[in-house]
Amino acid sequence: MCLTDSCVVPVLCSDWCLLGEARPTLMVLPPSNEELQQGKATLVCLANKGFPSDWSLAWKVDGISGGSWEESRGPAVMEQDARYSWSSTLRLSAGQWTKVGSVTCEATQGSQTLVSETLRRDQCSQD
Repeated sequence: MCLTDSCVVPVLCSDWCLLGEARPTLMVLPPSNEELQQGKATLVCLANKGFPSDWSLAWKVDGISGGSWEESRGPAVMEQDARYSWSSTLRLSAGQWTKVGSVTCEATQGSQTLVSETLRRDQCSQD
């Protein structure tokens, strides 16, 4: 155990000091064609290798946050390298998805947006 700033961290002190703050990498996964045929559109934002675990994920649809869609977030999971991974899900109707130009997943820490990843709908195959 490592005692740092009155906080017990279950990693070696040398690991803690090396980690510092790490921005996660983001990947946005589009809805599947099968799901769209069922009238639904679920997008997933995967955040990997972030540190510490207090990053938040949020969605913007066509540059707007907090619209008429459903968002959910999974818990942070500590990986073997002591960095964290987590995910967020955006649910739209298939009708909403067909009108979307782009969706953006943003990773924030405190009040600052530090990382974002945008998926444009026209980049998705329409097989």
